[in-house]
Amino acid sequence: MKYVIICFLTFLCFTNCKNYSKQQVNKYKEEVKPNLLFIFPDQLRNASVGINNQDPVKTPNIDKLAKEGILITNAISSFPLCSPYRGMLMTGLLPYNNSVLSNCNSNRYKYNNSWKKSNISFSDILVKNGYDAGYVGKLHLTSPAPIEAKDSVIWNAYTPKEYRHGFNFWYSYGAEDKHNSPSYWINNAKENEITHVHEWSPKHEADIIINYLRNPSDSTRSKNKPFALFWSINPPHPPYNQVPEQYLETYKEKALEDLLVRENVDLKTTSKDLAFHKGTTRNKSQLAKKHVRNYFAMVTGVDDQIGRVLNVLKQEGLDRNTIVVLTSDHGEMMGSHGLMSKNIWYEESINIPFIIRWPEKIKGGQKDDLLIAPTDVMPTILNMLGATEGIPKNLDGEDLSSVILKNKGKRPTSVLYYFIEDGQPASGHRGIRTHTYTYVITLDENNIERKILFDNVEDSLQLNNLAGNQLPVEEVLHKQLLKELKLKKDPWLNRYLNLNNQRK
Repeated sequence: MKYVIICFLTFLCFTNCKNYSKQQVNKYKEEVKPNLLFIFPDQLRNASVGINNQDPVKTPNIDKLAKEGILITNAISSFPLCSPYRGMLMTGLLPYNNSVLSNCNSNRYKYNNSWKKSNISFSDILVKNGYDAGYVGKLHLTSPAPIEAKDSVIWNAYTPKEYRHGFNFWYSYGAEDKHNSPSYWINNAKENEITHVHEWSPKHEADIIINYLRNPSDSTRSKNKPFALFWSINPPHPPYNQVPEQYLETYKEKALEDLLVRENVDLKTTSKDLAFHKGTTRNKSQLAKKHVRNYFAMVTGVDDQIGRVLNVLKQEGLDRNTIVVLTSDHGEMMGSHGLMSKNIWYEESINIPFIIRWPEKIKGGQKDDLLIAPTDVMPTILNMLGATEGIPKNLDGEDLSSVILKNKGKRPTSVLYYFIEDGQPASGHRGIRTHTYTYVITLDENNIERKILFDNVEDSLQLNNLAGNQLPVEEVLHKQLLKELKLKKDPWLNRYLNLNNQRK
């Protein structure tokens, strides 16, 4: 009998301990916040990601990332220019609400065209919610003061610690297009303490991030906090010829017609009908012949370095509970419509990659045509992380986390498009991109109005402007655009309405 009682008590103890252990493990799982690795190469168009089967580019690591997560096909860079995108990404606010109306450089210093200290930003919220935040690579959110004795425009800028919005690990620079000899301000370095490196910047930055992930004893990263690391890779941004030879091998022997495969590439036109648009890069489309190999090689090289980082993420056992985001600030025209560069409404410029992998919560192999704008990224990712304390109520973006994680909630029907001139919030052009159409109203410096309308389903290369053909959809889109601009309190709208009233 005594033996039976002892066995029974032992069983109860084992059962309770087992249950307790399960409860503790479940509680631990709930309390462990996911990490974030946010990667955004500069000037990477969606068409140049291999899995999309558009450009003949090899991106095996990004393709694998997409297969392991969700591939969002309608991510739109609503103001396809470096600094305005970054301003929207970091603040969740539109350019006229965050002061970054154009690219940051010394010419825009007088407009305070910089990331404001007062704007509660992405990284501020991450830190408030217990994250160790890091930034590696190109920032391009500070306009440096002009130097009286220097005539040329200054692009690279030091960002003081008090303007870094809580980033604990800092390995960054402003804007300096020296891919083979980059320079960085590291952590507490003063403005005159810049570190010069003689290595291709994506390779060097990948090494820095790999060390960050391994988190050695001398690291600035806390071992007791989840991390949120932003990696802004400058390539495939120009200069295109600064790319290692090993990545050129794939493309150097290919004929131009096998590389410039988009049927809207036009290397002869001067695009004079776009002369009114100050943001376009016209009369340089011949550069596409010279640089398409370099551009694609850069994309492949960046993909290679991303692969190295993702491999270490897995080796360190961090991949399961790390949200990895791969996107870009804008695309590249590369000869399409006779244009180079970005900053225009065409798909080559505004349609950017957007991939999210999170094995703990997101089933792999998904593809979604969700419309997502730069201002949506901050609230969406913060809510996915559960880092919600202190998110500002005045954001211009929407939280789309429920749509991505559960396929529930309101899905956006459009994304706004912007072009704004230096220091003039009411200037430029406004447009709307839906799942089917692109509709734009332009106002030049002489207040001449032009309209653009493309059916992106029937005319995916946007060769046929339908505006002015009395189509009912144009009126619908016009009203929708004005309604959205009113909701966003865009100063451009008052200018547009006043001009139209004067014409009546």
